[in-house]
Amino acid sequence: MIGILVVDDDFRVSGLHCSFVAGVEGFEVVGQAANVAEALDAVRRLKPDLLLLDIFLPDGSGLDVLRRLTRDEGGTRPDAIMITADRDITSVRTAMKLGAVGYLVKPFGAAALAERLTAYRALQHRVDALGPKAETDQADVDALFSVTRPTPLPTIPAKGHSAPTLALVHEAVRTARRDLSAAEAAELTGVSRATAQRYLSYLVREGVVRLELRYGATGRPEHRYRTVS
Repeated sequence: MIGILVVDDDFRVSGLHCSFVAGVEGFEVVGQAANVAEALDAVRRLKPDLLLLDIFLPDGSGLDVLRRLTRDEGGTRPDAIMITADRDITSVRTAMKLGAVGYLVKPFGAAALAERLTAYRALQHRVDALGPKAETDQADVDALFSVTRPTPLPTIPAKGHSAPTLALVHEAVRTARRDLSAAEAAELTGVSRATAQRYLSYLVREGVVRLELRYGATGRPEHRYRTVS
């Protein structure tokens, strides 16, 4: 499980974001903080892997939290996704320079957060899969960077489609190093083949995933899926 610390001074918003996290497989909220001081203390006590970090806090800025943790913890601070109503480009650039792995502008829904979290989880899986190799090739580097730039998903999925499942199927296709069949996507995500097929067809209709036909010697062509580059 990837442990998350939610940092937001509005307890209602904080609770909502906690509920969003609870809907994404592989993540758990390990704590909540309402200001800079509480956030710094919680990071040291709870050792979260990832921060959902608001910029506007009563005693400072979420950006100050990143600065302090980078300075005081010797660069071993948790990763951070900024969650804020601040649309100022200076804040965005500062967050990027401080190493934030994502930036979500409030208000956002469960699907938007699920997409960022599943992309983050995929990044961790890719890093773990590379192991302690001293060097990586260009394909490895490209794959790592592509994981942190997810293709936008529909903000509100069509009726009958679950946002977390949609994000999960999309993640499987996007992070694969080749095109996938519905059966392969089902195996990677743990859903049934029929469910994978239904979500893949939806992603194709939305223009997020591309359908390719692979023709064999005989019979019907095989349907293969890859993300739109």
